[in-house]
Amino acid sequence: MKSTQHTLAKSRLACATQRAFSSPKTVSAFVLAGMLACAPALAQQAGGIRGKVTTEQTGISVEGVTVVASSPVLPRPRTVQTREDGSFNLPLLVPGRYTLTITAADGSVRTMEVDVLLDQTANVNVDLEPRTAGIETIQIIGSPLMAQSTNAALGTSLGAEVVSSLPIGQDYRDMLKIVPGVQYSEASVLGPAAGGSGAHNKYGFDGVDVSMPLFGNLASEPSTHDIEMVSIERGGAKAIGFNRSGGFAINSKSKSGTNEFKGNIDYKIQNKSFSATPEDGVIEDKDKTWLTTSLSGPLIEDRLFFYGSYYRPEEEGSSRVTAYGDVKPYKSERDEYFGKLTWAATDDLLLNASYRDSDKEETGDSIRQFEADSVSVGGTAAQKIFTFDGTYILGDYTTLSFQASKFELKTASRPDVILSLVPEAGASLDINNLEQMGYINVPSLLAADNPQAAVFNPGAQVLIDRYGYVEDGIRKGGGGVGAYSQFNNQNFFRDSIELALDHEIIGNNVVHSIHIGLKYNESEEELSRLSNGWGSITYNGGRADLALDSTVTGINSGDVYYVASTEQMSFLNEQGQTVSPIFSSIKSLNLEINDTIEHGDFIYNIGVLISKDTLYGQGLSPNSANGSGFELARGEKYKMYSFDWKDMIQPRLGVTWRYDGDDTVFANYASYNPEASSLARAASWDRNTQASLRSYFDADGNFLASGAASGSSGKLFADNMKPHRIDEITLGTTKAITDRLQLRGHTRYRYGSHFWEDMPNNGRIAPYPASSQAPGVPAHIAEKGLYIPDLAERMDGIGTASPTTYVIAEVDDGQTKYWEVSVEAEYFGDRTYLNASYVWSHFYGNFDQDNTTTSNDANTFLGSSLYGDGFGRYSWDNRYGTLAADKPHLFKVFGYYTTDWKANVGAYFIYQSGAAWEAWDGSYYGSTISSSRFAEPAGSRRGPSHWQLDLSYTQNFTLADKYVLRFRADLFNVFDRQTGYNFDPTVTNTTFGEARSFYNPRRLQLSVGFDF
Repeated sequence: MKSTQHTLAKSRLACATQRAFSSPKTVSAFVLAGMLACAPALAQQAGGIRGKVTTEQTGISVEGVTVVASSPVLPRPRTVQTREDGSFNLPLLVPGRYTLTITAADGSVRTMEVDVLLDQTANVNVDLEPRTAGIETIQIIGSPLMAQSTNAALGTSLGAEVVSSLPIGQDYRDMLKIVPGVQYSEASVLGPAAGGSGAHNKYGFDGVDVSMPLFGNLASEPSTHDIEMVSIERGGAKAIGFNRSGGFAINSKSKSGTNEFKGNIDYKIQNKSFSATPEDGVIEDKDKTWLTTSLSGPLIEDRLFFYGSYYRPEEEGSSRVTAYGDVKPYKSERDEYFGKLTWAATDDLLLNASYRDSDKEETGDSIRQFEADSVSVGGTAAQKIFTFDGTYILGDYTTLSFQASKFELKTASRPDVILSLVPEAGASLDINNLEQMGYINVPSLLAADNPQAAVFNPGAQVLIDRYGYVEDGIRKGGGGVGAYSQFNNQNFFRDSIELALDHEIIGNNVVHSIHIGLKYNESEEELSRLSNGWGSITYNGGRADLALDSTVTGINSGDVYYVASTEQMSFLNEQGQTVSPIFSSIKSLNLEINDTIEHGDFIYNIGVLISKDTLYGQGLSPNSANGSGFELARGEKYKMYSFDWKDMIQPRLGVTWRYDGDDTVFANYASYNPEASSLARAASWDRNTQASLRSYFDADGNFLASGAASGSSGKLFADNMKPHRIDEITLGTTKAITDRLQLRGHTRYRYGSHFWEDMPNNGRIAPYPASSQAPGVPAHIAEKGLYIPDLAERMDGIGTASPTTYVIAEVDDGQTKYWEVSVEAEYFGDRTYLNASYVWSHFYGNFDQDNTTTSNDANTFLGSSLYGDGFGRYSWDNRYGTLAADKPHLFKVFGYYTTDWKANVGAYFIYQSGAAWEAWDGSYYGSTISSSRFAEPAGSRRGPSHWQLDLSYTQNFTLADKYVLRFRADLFNVFDRQTGYNFDPTVTNTTFGEARSFYNPRRLQLSVGFDF
C-alpha cells in the first residue's frame, strides 16, 4: 500500500525536507522530510508528524520501530510504534521544534530535528540500513525546504523566526501585510481584501474568534508580542476548522512555557520626531512607547508549564493649539495581562488554558482645528479572552479535541466634559447658557444677498460674539464649543464550544482520514447611546427654508430658532429611567464531516460543512392575534429570522495528484456561507427607541415640538431568501526546484450571490424623478413587484406600512466575481529566508460590501447600509463594474538574513495597484443628495499604485552564555511613499477627486530588549 506520507499534504512555509548525512559506519542512511499541512482546525491549536520507516534490505522489519517525539514546548514526550507497513502518526502536537528519535529493532538509533507549525503536519521518511557494528546513533541534520502543496487549499504558515525577524509592528493587524496574496492596507478598522470583502475575513487568537460580532472586522487591537506562530487560509478550505469566511481565515498560537525558566523585557519607542511630515499636513505630535515583559517555565517539571506577559503601550500628544487656543494633549494608556498553562495530565492528554485581560483609556481625542478644548472626547476599551482546550489521544488511529472560549469587548466613548443637564421632553432650552446645554455649532453669517440673511444674521452675530473664535482680532463663526455631544457604549460578547473527532482507517490500498466536528457559537452586542445634555445644538434663526421632520405638525419653520438633536435613550420615562440598551444576538450551530482519502498517487477530499444560524432582535413578543404574530414589547428578546440546515450546505471537494512523488497538481471546489451579519441589530424593533429626536425651540428657547430624525427602525424579512453564498473553484500546481526552493501557482474563481440589504418595499416599482437621467428599473426586475406583497397585514400590531417602508430582501441580480492568478516562490537557506509572490486579480460585480457608506473604514452594517436606499442606489444604478477592493497587480517580497556577527536584517517590499473608485452625483438621478449615488459605472476610475520598502535590523549580544542583550531598529516606508487613496467621489464638492487619506509616512522605531 502507499505510505501515509501523502496524507493531508499541503504547502506551507518554513518547514522542511530533511536530508541525511551518513556516518562513517553507514553505507547509506537517507531521510526525506517534507512539511505538509493539514487544514486549519481552530480548536486543536496543533500540528503533527506523519512518516514511514522503509528499507530495501531483507530481514529487517519495519514494524514495531519505536518513534519518540520530544520538544521543549511539549511537557512529556510522545511515543508510538510503527505499523506493519512502517508508517506512524503523531497527531495533535504543540507547534514547535521537535527531536524525533527512531530506534530500530537492532538497537540502531536515528535522530532528526523537525519543525511542526500551527495547523500543519510534517511528513518524515526514514530508510533503515542494517547495523554494521555496535549500536550506532546517526544524527540527521535537516536543511529546510519550502513545503510542497499536495492538496487544494491555499494557505500559509509563519513560524516564530519569520514573525520575529521581519519589520511587522505591534498589532495583530500588522501581521496581515506579510501574508502572500493579501493586499497591504493601513485601514484602522476594515480588513484587507484577498478575494472577498474585508468585512468577511476571520481572525483567530489562540483559536478564539476575535472578529467583531455582527460586523466581521478585527475586534479592538490585539497585539503580537505573545504570538509565536500564524497560519492563514485564503481559499480551498476543507470541512475542517469551521471556515465560513468569504475572505481569508487567519489563526495564531501564543507562546508557551518549557522546562527552562525564561524571561524577557522589551522597550520600544517612536517619538514624534521619528516621523516624516505627512502629506495631509497634520504633523505627528504623539510620542509612542511599548513596554513588554514575559516570564515562563515549569511549575511541575515535565508536566505543567506556565507563560505570562505584561504589555503597556502608551501614546502622549504634545499640547496643541486650535482657533480657540490651547487644548489638552491626547493621551492613551493600555494595560494588558496574559497568562497560559500547559499541562500534560497523562501521556495522551494535553490541556491548555489561557486568559487575556486588556484595559485601555483615552483622553483628549477628536479636537478639530475650529473647536474648543471642552469638546474633546475620551474612551475606554476592555477586552477579555479566555480559552480552555485539550487534545486526547484515544489510540493509534483516533484523537479527540475540544475548545471552550469566551470573548468580551466593552467599548465606550464619552465626553471629557460631562454636563449636569438631563434633557426632558417638552422642557425649554437655556439660551443664555448654551455652552452648558450640549455641543454648540457656532453659526456663520449668511451672505448679504441671501434672502434669509435679514432674519438669520442678527441672532447669529450674537452667538458669534459670545462663542466664536478670534482671527485677526475679529470673532468668527463656524466653530464648535460646549461639550462633546454623545456617550456611546458598545459591548460585544462571544461564547463558543467546539468538539472534533478524528479517526484513521487503513486498508490494503486506501487510507481514510475521517474528521467530524461540532461547534456552537453565540455572539451578542449590547448598545446604548446617550446625549450629553441636549446633544448637538444648531441655530436656525427663523429661516423659512428649514425642512421639518415629517412627524412634526402645527409649527412653521420660521418660528424655529434653535434645533437640538438628542438621542432618544437620553430622555427619562415616567419612572425617571432611560430606555434600556439594545441587545442583539446570533446563535450558530455548525456540523462538519470530512474524509481525506489516499489512493495511489492521488488524494481525494470529500467534505461538507452544514450550518444553522438564528438571529435574535429586541422589542417584540409573540401574539398570535395580530397579523404579524407579534406585539410591541420594549426590551423583550424575540426570534427574528432563522436559516435552516438545508439552506447552508457548504460542500468541500478536492483532488491532488502527486505525479512524481513530490510535485503536484490539484483542483478544489468549496462553498462558503459567511456568518458575519449586522441584521440582528439593524432590523431589531427596539431600534425605534434609539432614534435621534430633533427638538425645536423659539427665539427665547421655549419648546415648540419634536420629531424623530430620519433613520432606521425595525424591519421584516421577505420570503424565500437564500443566505449569502460564495462558490469557489481552484486549480493549482507545486514544483520543488531544489531541496530549498519551491514554486507554487494557482488560478482561482469566486462567485458571490444572494446579498441582503434593507430596501423600500416598493423599490422595484417606484418611478424615478422626472429629472433623472438614469434608465430606471429594468423590466425583468419591475415585473417582480413588491418585495413583501402583504406587508400591511404582516405589520398588523407592530406598526403601519407604507409603500416606502423598508424591508430586508435579496439584492436583485446581486453578484460579485473574482479571478485570481498567483505565483509564489519560497526559499529557505541556512541563514536566509525569502518569499516572493505575484497576484493578478480582477474583482467585479454590482454589490460592493467595502463601498456601501460614505466612510468605509468603520464598523458599518452588513445588510443595512446606503446600498438599496432608494433610487440611484439599487443594483441596476451604475453598480455593475469594478469593485473598490480590486487591485489587479500585487507583488510582495519579504525575508531576512542572519549575518556572521549575529545580526538579523529583515526586509519587506510591496507593490500594488491603486483602488478603484467612481464619481457620485445625485443630480444624475434627480436628487439633491449625492451620497452613494453613482454617476458612472462602479470603479470607472483608479487611484495611483503604491509601493514601499520596510527594513529592520536586530543586533544580539550574548552575555555569560545565557543572557542576550538586543538592540533593534525598524524603519517603515523607507522612501516615504505617501500615496493618496480614499478619493472624494462627490462631484459637487470642491475637493472632488482629491485623496482624503494617505499611506503612513516614513517612521523609525527603536527598541532594546533583554532575554534571560
